[in-house]
Amino acid sequence: MKVGFIGLGQMGRGMAANLIAAGHEVSLYNRSADKAKGLEAPLAPSPAAAAARAEAAFTMLADDAAVEAMTFGPQGLLASLPRGAVHISASTISVALAERLTAAHEDAGQHFVSAPVFGRPDAAAAAKLFIVAAGAAPALEICAPLFAAIGQRTFPMGDDPARANLVKLSGNFLIASVIESLGEAMALVAKGGVDPHAYLEMLTSTLFSAPVYKTYGGLLADKRFTPAGFAAPLGQKDVRLVLAAGETLQVPMPLASLLRDRFLALLAQGGAEMDWSAIGSLAARDSGQ
Repeated sequence: MKVGFIGLGQMGRGMAANLIAAGHEVSLYNRSADKAKGLEAPLAPSPAAAAARAEAAFTMLADDAAVEAMTFGPQGLLASLPRGAVHISASTISVALAERLTAAHEDAGQHFVSAPVFGRPDAAAAAKLFIVAAGAAPALEICAPLFAAIGQRTFPMGDDPARANLVKLSGNFLIASVIESLGEAMALVAKGGVDPHAYLEMLTSTLFSAPVYKTYGGLLADKRFTPAGFAAPLGQKDVRLVLAAGETLQVPMPLASLLRDRFLALLAQGGAEMDWSAIGSLAARDSGQ
C-alpha cells in the first residue's frame, strides 16, 4: 500500500520502520530531515508531498498544534491527499480536534481515522503497540494491514473517530494516576527503611502484576527519568486534554486536577526534559528524601 508517514519522533520512527519492513511503499516527512536517516524510504519536502499519492497517510505528532500545521497548513496533507484515501491520526490529540479533522476530511471526500496508540518507544520499534481505532468501517478496513504492521492488537471503538481519542486520553489519565500513587507509596515505605526494589518486587508479584506497574515502578525505583521515553510536557498536555474533555461532558475529574498540579510542579522545578514518570518522584522530594 502507498503510505505517507508524517512525524519521525521516538514513536513515529519505529512505526514507519515497521511499515517499510512489511513491504508498504512509504513516503516520509519530518520537520528535521535527519530523523529519516537509516530509514529505507524517500523523504518528501512537505506533508502535502508525502500524502499526494498515498492511499493512507499517518500523522504521529506531539500535540494539536503540530497536527493542525501538518494537516491544514499551506503545505498540509488535507489539500493533497487523494479522494477516498485515509488520514490516520496516531497522535494523542484533543477530542475537539478529532471532530474538526473528521468534518474537514469528509468535506474533501477523504476518510479520517483516529488510531492513537498505547506503548513506549521500545514497543513502537518492536511492532508491539496497542492501537485504539475509530472511524467508518470502510476506512478501518483499509487501515487493517497497516495496523497489523505496527501493533500487536487493535481495539475498535466505533465509527466516530473522536471516541478513540477520548479512550486514549482516559488511558493516559489512568497511567498518570498509577505513577502518582506508586510514587507516594514508594516514598512512604522508603522513608520507613524499606528497599524500593524489594517493595516493587512484592507489589508486582502479587496484587499489581500489570505491565504499567512493572514499567513505571522500575523507573521510580531506579530514579531513571532520562532520557525521556515520554516527556513530562506531553504528560501535562494529556492531563489538560482530559480535563477539557471532562468539562465538555460535565464529568468532574478531581484526580485529574491533582495530576495537572503535579505536572506543573515538576515543570516549574526544571523537569521539562524528564520522563513523565518523574511526577512520581515528587512525593519523595516533598518528604525530604
